[in-house]
Formats: sequence, structure tokens, C-alpha cells
Amino acid sequence: MGQVGTVFKRYEKKFRLSRDQYDLFRKRIKEHMAVDQYGLSTICNIYYDTRDFELIRKSVESPAFKEKLRLRSYGVPGEEDMVFLELKKKYRGIVYKRRIVLSLEEAVEGIENGKIESQEGQIVREINYFLARNQLMPKVYLAYDRIAMQGIEQPDLRVTFDFDIRARQDRLALTQGDGGENILHDDDVIMEIKVKDAFPLWMVRTLEEGSIFPTSFSKYGTYFKERILEREREKRNVS
Repeated sequence: MGQVGTVFKRYEKKFRLSRDQYDLFRKRIKEHMAVDQYGLSTICNIYYDTRDFELIRKSVESPAFKEKLRLRSYGVPGEEDMVFLELKKKYRGIVYKRRIVLSLEEAVEGIENGKIESQEGQIVREINYFLARNQLMPKVYLAYDRIAMQGIEQPDLRVTFDFDIRARQDRLALTQGDGGENILHDDDVIMEIKVKDAFPLWMVRTLEEGSIFPTSFSKYGTYFKERILEREREKRNVS
């Protein structure tokens, strides 16, 4: 079977907005940005890690290079539905993402066996190399509701807004619904701006006018630090 995959290389900046900041920002960018064809969608993810969370432990230390593997679907899938298997790497602010499309059943089987055999090509080789180097298992389910927008004059410019970010450590399968415990306040919105080169001048001005500044934020990292590690500390204190 041939490869069906995508490679992304781009700059990504994250911002944590209040609902008032979000409402004002949306009004100010409407002349330059339009909601993409998907509109509002629910994005579901399974993050894979080692038994002791080695990947995310390294990532939260903010190294120059970090990588992670996740399985993603849009909405809750069935076993035969198509999903995305993504290997995401970040080096000095530049994100490199390798993504293949395959059925949920094929993806889960390939990860469990440590090798994707239903496809071939460079992206699959990189994913398989990552699987061979790390003994991975599903560790965290994470979902959120997203509005994605695309630049009208600059199609490679994308802005996403994520709401109701929720996670869990049980029912670690994409088929098991999209529920979980919220990891942020109800009014918080995580915005991400993605572009191949520099931000357009109007975007820079809009951010400055709204007093919106970049932040270092990882959904998986936040859940790990604020919930998983906290529960580990509580267990140690009890014992």
C-alpha cells in the first residue's frame, strides 16, 4: 500500500486568552481571516508515552528539541474510521510534523506491535524508527473543541481557538467518548497562530492592541504537571 502522508514545517505561537480577549480578537481579524471548511469541530487525541512518562518529563523541561507521538481523530471514531497518526517534533521554535492517515484499527495495531506495516515511505520510516526507540503505550486521552481559521490573503496563515480542554487517564481509546476533566478555567481559550514565515504586520498590531502575548503552553504538558504529578505527590504523602 502506498503512503498517504503529510509533512508540515512552520512556526507556531500559543496564546492564552480570556473570553473577552477572544471576542475582541475575533472581531478585529474578521477582515483578514475566515473560518475554514470544518467550522467548529471536536478534536480527540491519544498521547503515547513510556510507562514512566519519559517523553513528557523531558518536554516540560523546555529542551531545544522535543518530540511526541499522538493518535488524532475529528469526533469520536469507530474502529474502521480513518484517523491521523502524528509524529511531532519541535526544534528552536520550529515545528516539524509528520502525519499519516490510516484506519483506527491499523493505527492501534501498528503502535502496539512497534511498527506500521500497512503503509510505506519516508514518513512511515520515521514513525517506525520512533516506535522502535521507545516502548510506548497510551497514557493520556485529551480532547477539545476547536474553531480553525485561515488567512484570506495569506492561505498558509492559520489561527485556531481551543475551548473546553479536557483529559483523562482511563478509557484510553478514541472510541470511548470525548469526556474528561477540564484542565483550564471555563473562560480560558487557547489560541495558536501557525505560519510558514513571519506574522503579517496587521496580526502583530492586533496582538499588541489586545495586550495578547505569547505563552509557553502544552495541553499534554499542563495535564501532566498539574494533575498527574500532583496525584503522584498526594499518593507519596499518604504512604
